[in-house]
Amino acid sequence: MAIPPKLLIQTAQLVWKTMWHTMMAQLAPSDNAGGFQRVESQFRDSLGSAKFPAAPNRYRLYIGLTCPWAHRTAITRVLKGLEGVIDMSTAIADVSVGGWRLENDPTGCGNMKELYQLAQPGYAGRCSVPVLWDCETNSIVNNESSEIIVMLNDQFNEYAQYPDRDLYPASVREEGDRLNDLIYNTVNNGVYRCGFARSQAAYDQAVNELFGTLDLLDERLGDRRYLLGEPITLADVRLFTTLIRFDLVYHGLFKCDRRRIRDYENLSGYLRDIYQLPGIAATAPLATIQQEYYSSLFPLNPGGIIPTGVDLQTFEQPHNRGDRPPIS
Repeated sequence: MAIPPKLLIQTAQLVWKTMWHTMMAQLAPSDNAGGFQRVESQFRDSLGSAKFPAAPNRYRLYIGLTCPWAHRTAITRVLKGLEGVIDMSTAIADVSVGGWRLENDPTGCGNMKELYQLAQPGYAGRCSVPVLWDCETNSIVNNESSEIIVMLNDQFNEYAQYPDRDLYPASVREEGDRLNDLIYNTVNNGVYRCGFARSQAAYDQAVNELFGTLDLLDERLGDRRYLLGEPITLADVRLFTTLIRFDLVYHGLFKCDRRRIRDYENLSGYLRDIYQLPGIAATAPLATIQQEYYSSLFPLNPGGIIPTGVDLQTFEQPHNRGDRPPIS
């Protein structure tokens, strides 16, 4: 006898929901209300000490193209002109290894888990990017992006191509830190709180906070080129890496679909402005970023279908934000 359609559908729903919750628990831990809880970074040493002196050609950045947190470090490296001072390796999001795969890495590691365990034998925590790696001692200096970008800004000026380009100026640091806290909680992490929410209430709170802040930022950018005026700062770097992925990925895959960034007059121009700065577009291969998100986050896209997406040429259109004065 054929299984009644109602029973078949109910069984399929129960099985899939159970499997989805199991997979999401591994991918994105949540609180009791179903809200996404980001795990704290575990390696928090600093450069400039006897243990980790700020020396050229000693350190390597490990990034992943999908990861906006890692993207921050790649952009800061470019803006400071550190390409010849700090090497960089790009990990690939790969579901077959359950994380970040490495190819032809100088350490001999095949993935980020092996790299973490090389630095700390027996390590069993999350093996995330970015990582600031000490090639001399085979150890992890730091894997917290907000701290790495500050170190890249001020620890290598002796060797940087743009030593006078201060991305974290003391004159606006307090205001920038307050703004960063808001943007981190509601935008940078906010899109993940939407996409990884495991209850309607958690999603509703996250999406309302996300678009509330985007509205405020669009208004703020109405009378200034960058978040803190000029020149560009780390606050802009931190926001940009979320904005560049928004219409491409977060709007659809993460259910951040109330508005697109292109629907905001000031935010959309601001996004194009930063994207068109020298060297920035090369840090953001947009087609690859979209493909890795939709193929690697299996619980959010089990069919693996990649949408036609955004016309990538829109990022090259004029941004109408002045005469593009020097960024330093």
